[in-house]
Formats: sequence, structure tokens, C-alpha cells
Amino acid sequence: MAEGAAEGAGLGNLEALGTTISEDDLDIYFKFCVERGGSDLFLQTGHQPMARINGAVQGLHESAMPASYSKKLFEKILSKRQQEVFYRDGEIDTSYEIDGVGRFRANIFQARGRMSFVFRHVKGEIPSMEDLKLPLQQTERIAGLKRGIVFATGITGSGKTTTLASIVNHINKNMQKHIVTLEDPIEFVYRNEKSLINQRNIGADTMDFKLGLRNVVRQNPDVILIGECRDTETMEAALAAAETGHLVFTTLHTVNAIQTVERILSFFPPHQHSLIRQQMSLTLKAIMSMRLIPRMEGFGRVPAIEILFDTPRIKELLLEGNTKAIGQAVYEGREHYGTQTFNQALHILYKGGLISYEDAIANADNPDELKLEIRGISKGGKGGKSFT
Repeated sequence: MAEGAAEGAGLGNLEALGTTISEDDLDIYFKFCVERGGSDLFLQTGHQPMARINGAVQGLHESAMPASYSKKLFEKILSKRQQEVFYRDGEIDTSYEIDGVGRFRANIFQARGRMSFVFRHVKGEIPSMEDLKLPLQQTERIAGLKRGIVFATGITGSGKTTTLASIVNHINKNMQKHIVTLEDPIEFVYRNEKSLINQRNIGADTMDFKLGLRNVVRQNPDVILIGECRDTETMEAALAAAETGHLVFTTLHTVNAIQTVERILSFFPPHQHSLIRQQMSLTLKAIMSMRLIPRMEGFGRVPAIEILFDTPRIKELLLEGNTKAIGQAVYEGREHYGTQTFNQALHILYKGGLISYEDAIANADNPDELKLEIRGISKGGKGGKSFT
């Protein structure tokens, strides 16, 4: 999530390519993307290669990528079986590793009949919670949970996977647990330390999330990491695993705690919502909703995280189905429970000198309210001491 690299590194190598792209330079764009601190690499047939650097998509080379390059890269990355899946479905998720450069999560797809690739760079070493500038008291508390379900949420590229990897690796380094992951594809690779970790790749080690989750409880795990809850069966199995005494981590593409609760309910038909609300009141331990904000010094980004914990008030609201009141409960729970809204998270980052005033206001859910908080006037007319 936090990005950084030596400025201009590798530029000479790229310029040496001139105005043409050789098929022998298959990995040069990956190298340049990593050297520049890029988080994502975009390769589209017939268009210049581009990378996301500090949150902005930038061109890497003036020459368009020819179809012959796309075909060679496609055949290098995908096995014959994976190629069949691509031709059947028009897209596929996989991973790609380059010695000396790193691992990449890949999505290969067709757009207007042309092949496109999007690669997310996965750091070789799993960053610590300190490295990521996560709120330590809250994330250490989450890592220490015995059972229940924890969601990391946010848009694509907001740091969900990296955050959960950091928490899981904290467990690995400090606790004696059996951890099973179900991922599509595997991104971070863990090394067993105090814990035993079994990482299962969907499509290679198990057919799909549904089958993997059906059997995971027989593998006697303490902790289960599910790459993403994509359908009703996966969500149902995740909640059931949490209900039977396991600690479950997973992700959703939702932007805040309220939307996350509503998204969970939307997986199920209306006649089941009362039962699911009751299940959530018993098993939901935390929601971490994430946004990446540009750093004050101008290079890299830092996470602003809304955090919901299972406070008595949150449990009550879940049972009642009063999701609209969750935001106020998160705000009021900071002093005693460590919950925090996005505005509170942005205020902390601004006070700590990590982000600018302008970026704090631009990313706030309620900019006027944040301006007042920065001036020392808190919502409801009462101040509160910081949990951290």
C-alpha cells in the first residue's frame, strides 16, 4: 500500500528500447514499473504500455504494444488449461513471477476483441503493520481475535489484500495457529514461523471457493483467509465457519461499514435477512474500510481506515436492522472501543503530518465536519480523547 522507489531508476534501460518493442524484451515493462514504484502495469494490444505510479496512470513507452508481443506474453503466463479457460470465458485471473523482479497478480481479458493485461505488483516481503502505517492498537486487537469474521473492504487497489496479509503474517510470527488460505490467485507467499500455513490456489489446489470452503473445516484450521466473498455460497460458508469457532478474514468491494452490512444482506433473499442479521450480530467482529491517500512528501500513499468493532451498540443495530445508524455508532465508539470513521482517520493522519490538509478535506465523507474537527470543534459539541 505505501509505495516508494528510487526516482528515475531503470529509465536508461527503457530509453534504450528506442521506439520499437521487441518480443525479447518481454519483462522490461515489469522491471521498469517496479523500479518506479508502480502498483499496477497495464498492457493493451495496440496501445502504449502504462503503469499506475502514486495513484496516477502514466505512459511507460511511446510505442504501441504489437499483437505478437501480446501473444507471446499470453503463452508464457498461462498453461494450456488456463488458455482454454480464457478462450471459453474471455478472461482469467492468475499470477506471474519474474526472478529478481517480483510476483504479480494478473487479470487477462478481451476488450473490443483485443487482448489486455492488468498486473498488480505484489511485494516480495509481506509488509508489517508498522510499515503500512496501520492503526496498531486496532489491528493488533483484530489479529488477536479467537473467532468470528473480519472484512477488509474498499475499491480495487485500496490495500485490502496487503492489509490482511500483514495481519495474517503478524499471527504467523507471534501465535501458534493453523492457517488455511483460499486465494484466486495466491498473491503473498507466507513462510511458516510460529504458525503452520497452508495456501490453496483456486483452480489448482481446489476447484473453486465453494468446494474449498466445504472441506476447510475438516482441515482443523484456527484461521481461514478467503481471498474474496464473490457469491452467496462463499458468504454463507464464511459466516458458518465463523459461527463454528474459526477466525475468518475476507474482502468485499464496498466503500464503508454501512455498505458492507447491506452488501452481506444482499447475498441472501429477503426472507432470510432476519436470520443473517442475527448471525452477523454474533459473528461479525470487525470491518476495515480502506482508502489510500497521497503522502505529504509527494511519493507513495498511506491508508485512511474506517474501523467498525462489534460494540454492544453495533450488535443492537445489526439485530434491529438499523444500518443507517451504524455511522454514528462508529463515531461515538472511538474513545471506549477504538472504532473510527473516515473523517476521524483522516484527522489523525493530518495531525501526524502524513497527509496534507487539502487531501484530508478532498477525501472526507463530510468535508465541512472535518474542517470543524481540525479546528477542535467535534460533532455533537463534545470532545473525546483519542483511542490511540
